[in-house]
Amino acid sequence: MNDMSPKLQSQISQYQQLQQQIQVLSSQRYQLEAQSKEVSKAVEELNGLQPDAAIYKNVGSLMIRAKDRDTILKDLTEQKETLDVRVKSLEKQEKHLRERYQSLQDELSRVLGQKKDETP
Repeated sequence: MNDMSPKLQSQISQYQQLQQQIQVLSSQRYQLEAQSKEVSKAVEELNGLQPDAAIYKNVGSLMIRAKDRDTILKDLTEQKETLDVRVKSLEKQEKHLRERYQSLQDELSRVLGQKKDETP
C-alpha cells in the first residue's frame, strides 16, 4: 500500500467506509422493518378482539390496562407510519450509498487493473 498514490489510498479508504456505512444502514433498516411488522401484528390482533376486551400496554417496565382502545389503535397506526417513513428514508440512503460504492468499485478496478498491466 506504500507504493500507491495518496489519491488511490484515499479512494480505498472511502470504499471501505462506504461498505461499513451500507452495513450499518442495512442493519438499521432491518430493525425498523421488524418493528413495523410487530406493530402491524399488534394492530391486527387488536382489531380482532371484542370491543369490550381488556387491553394492556407497556409503560416502561410495567403493563397498564389501557382505557381507550381507539387511542391505542391511533397510537399504533401513527407509530407504524413513522417507522415506514424511516424505513423508506434508510432505503433511499442505502441506495445512494450503494450507487457511490459501485461507482468507486468500478473506478478502483479500472485503476488497479491498469497498475497490474503496468507492472513488469
